[in-house]
Amino acid sequence: MFLIKNLARSRSSVVTGFRNPAGSFTLSSRFCTTLHQQQKETQIQSTATNGVDRNQYEGLGPTREGEKPRVVVLGSGWAGCRLMKGIDTSIYDVVCVSPRNHMVFTPLLASTCVGTLEFRSVAEPISSIQPAISREPGSYFFLANCSRLDAETHEIHCETLTDGLDTLKPWKFKIAYDKLVVACGAEASTFGIQGVIENAIFLREVHHAQEIRRRLLLNLMLSDTPGISKEEKKRLLHCVVVGGGPTGVEFSGELSDFIIKDVRQRYAHVKDDIHVTLIEAKDILSSFDDRLRRYAIKQLNKSGVRFVRGIVKDVKPQKLILDDGTEVPYGLLVWSTGVGPSPFVRSLDLPKGPGGRIGIDEWMRVPSVQDVFAIGDCSGYLETTGKPTLPALAQVAEREGKYLSNLLNEIGKAHGGRANSAKEIELGVPFVYKHMGSMATIGRYKALVDLRESKDAKGISMTGFVSWFIWRSAYLTRVISWRNRFYVAINWFTTFVFGRDISRI
Repeated sequence: MFLIKNLARSRSSVVTGFRNPAGSFTLSSRFCTTLHQQQKETQIQSTATNGVDRNQYEGLGPTREGEKPRVVVLGSGWAGCRLMKGIDTSIYDVVCVSPRNHMVFTPLLASTCVGTLEFRSVAEPISSIQPAISREPGSYFFLANCSRLDAETHEIHCETLTDGLDTLKPWKFKIAYDKLVVACGAEASTFGIQGVIENAIFLREVHHAQEIRRRLLLNLMLSDTPGISKEEKKRLLHCVVVGGGPTGVEFSGELSDFIIKDVRQRYAHVKDDIHVTLIEAKDILSSFDDRLRRYAIKQLNKSGVRFVRGIVKDVKPQKLILDDGTEVPYGLLVWSTGVGPSPFVRSLDLPKGPGGRIGIDEWMRVPSVQDVFAIGDCSGYLETTGKPTLPALAQVAEREGKYLSNLLNEIGKAHGGRANSAKEIELGVPFVYKHMGSMATIGRYKALVDLRESKDAKGISMTGFVSWFIWRSAYLTRVISWRNRFYVAINWFTTFVFGRDISRI
């Protein structure tokens, strides 16, 4: 997938890339009408500059009188997508810059790794979340990464993705903004442990789930090959999960379900050799009630998940080493130990909050610059606000996105949508986060539901089948589109009746 941008002659001359449900690449209709003219202009300009391609630094210029103010959103996660969904497109043009053209419904991502759900069920196209991006003349989606922020000129510098194709050179361009929202999320934290990036698989994106599924099924088939040693078979069939948070526990539960219900029926020759180990330095599900945690450990043990308390010191291609020197061989290693700031966030010359996040005030603003906001996992309150850093949860990011969209709409209605025009506007009530509770599935039709506002507060907490039913019902209603709700419901039904799909595609 790629995007080509050239606005030297006309703002309508844009190439945007979208991936349709079938997986093929489709170009915007606005591009198809201007491709021939753009090619000619590019050739003429490249010749006139003696080989210096000035188009590499063109893009969307500042908005003019009579045009709507432009909100630029960096990222397509929970925070950015919720903001785009709520923004009033009669007031603003919306431009989204992201390395993916969809939002991932992360609570159900672990289910796709073992075939409980199909991958398309958890991916929501940006154009469905905010239709203006597809049809409004001043709104766009760009498949690109932001490489630099120039707050003085109200510009960002971007570079397109080329999917690793050697035949395509990344295209550089600029976008001027009236309001900028940094919602680029965070990246998986490795704590500087050698070998994690090279050998482990994270579970944050759809392509991570696809890789886990392919590796798991490959190991199952290789382990049944004649002549393979018993030690190598055990290594191939040993699945290790590092991190005892909700993601690690839910994936362990899904994996144990897959082993009990599908592997033992369809891979009878290796059914006694496949195992799951969950490694955690402290307590699993530390944000949950102690009673719920003990229940989760008991149920996962019944499902065959082995717990190891320890700290990973080194990761080799076929084994990892703990702090006490224990060597743990593995065939599949999934890393789920929390998140930290991305290289782009670390590179920004902006005030930082705890943990290296972009520092914000109570209205999601970055105080040191004009018209820049930050939401989601990439942001955190400055210490001067006196507020604690909010956890990196989907419900936090979603609520921040909803709050900021309402705030920007009010600013726009008060004629503060233009760059540097909102200094004197009263912003109203600051953002307040109220925790709605936590849920986690642990396999075998069982789950945990903790509806307390905090770990020490009083409230409802429950376990068992009823909790599992609440978990599924809640997330089914939270899936963004009716199309994906239908996909999820049908996938659950077909898995229950026919079992999981074990095809390695």
